[in-house]
Amino acid sequence: MSWQVRVVHRTGYHYATPAMQSYNEARLTPRSDRRQTLVANRLETDPATRAYRYSDYWGTVVTSFDLHAPHTEFTVVATSLVETAEAAEPIHDASWSDLRGDEVIDEHTEFLTPTDYTPRDRELAKVARDLRKGKDPADTVLAVSDWVHEQLKYQPGTTGVHSTATDAWQAREGVCQDFAHVTLTMLRSIGVPARYVSGYLHTEPEAKLGQTVQGESHAWVDAWTGGWWAHDPTNAIPVGPRHVWVATGRDYADVAPLKGIFTGGGESTLDVSVELTRVA
Repeated sequence: MSWQVRVVHRTGYHYATPAMQSYNEARLTPRSDRRQTLVANRLETDPATRAYRYSDYWGTVVTSFDLHAPHTEFTVVATSLVETAEAAEPIHDASWSDLRGDEVIDEHTEFLTPTDYTPRDRELAKVARDLRKGKDPADTVLAVSDWVHEQLKYQPGTTGVHSTATDAWQAREGVCQDFAHVTLTMLRSIGVPARYVSGYLHTEPEAKLGQTVQGESHAWVDAWTGGWWAHDPTNAIPVGPRHVWVATGRDYADVAPLKGIFTGGGESTLDVSVELTRVA
């Protein structure tokens, strides 16, 4: 059963002294693709700015904007209405021999190559090889995701925005970003193309119409086993109607919701809030 979900993502910057200029780019516009439809979206800033939109290399909608007037506060509010789809089913259309083929490796090489966030890790690679035994690629994706869910404790504050999969594995703790990075590291080590997905998750499976929950950005993985399909290792569940898909890439660096630079301003603080409401 599909849902309609309204997402309101607010980000506020506060500067100790006036910032003279700021340059920003936001990846806060949900995708329209095979599993969801973007019904409406708007992005507003205070102070007001002129915005420019384009799609990046990975197909994510990027809104860029800059401000050239002194300011001590800057707020970005992205409001979206999205129709999501039923849970994604694993795709069993590729064998291990298929994944080793030159055509697959050439087409998906960017999602097979280690990155700064998903480096080579001998220990994780060995576990992935053990989990692969007797399973096809799709079932291995599920086994790896479940293993990561069982091994890592969800614990905000243990890792940071720059933590790698190895950092999270050594700590045995982390947040959704870390669960996704560890899963990607393991899948790529055994030749399964896999990419990082950012978005949102409505936390109430039986949410009533109009029910709003406080949340934050969420992350999961998209694996290719003859076709792309998504799974959420943080919660060990299929990606379904409660998930709102925003951006995809090799790792978190490709999908950061909001990033930029400013001049002046001294020390700064950041406030972020996300509200998700099931409306249909």
